[in-house]
Amino acid sequence: MFEKPLNSLPSDEYLSHDELKDLYGILKSQADSILDHSRSAVSTLTETQINDPDTLDLAVSESNRDFTLRFADRDRKLLQKIRHALHRMEEGEYGVCESCGEPISYARLKARPVATMCIDCKTEAEQVEHPRRRSF
Repeated sequence: MFEKPLNSLPSDEYLSHDELKDLYGILKSQADSILDHSRSAVSTLTETQINDPDTLDLAVSESNRDFTLRFADRDRKLLQKIRHALHRMEEGEYGVCESCGEPISYARLKARPVATMCIDCKTEAEQVEHPRRRSF
């Protein structure tokens, strides 16, 4: 997927090399985990296409299949975000808020390595998106 050597990543204006290396490892680990899980899910879905003897078994199988597909879609979206974060890292743009251009804190990136906005911009965007929610 993304196999750029850590030494060749551009230096980051806001993150130390060790922080960048740590976040790179987290992103790679998440991506590898998603890909492994996806392979396993596809294998399970294709192997379990047996004739179910009754309607209840069929209903349970269909429910499990829908559940697996919903998770696969969620994983696909997260994988896209991880690829975007790795690309930003490669371009030297990782850790910079796409909205205001300010640094995204290391603590925020450690908690959510795919974050593209600082906490202030993300909070504001969520309030615009969900105006009925209030901050207490």
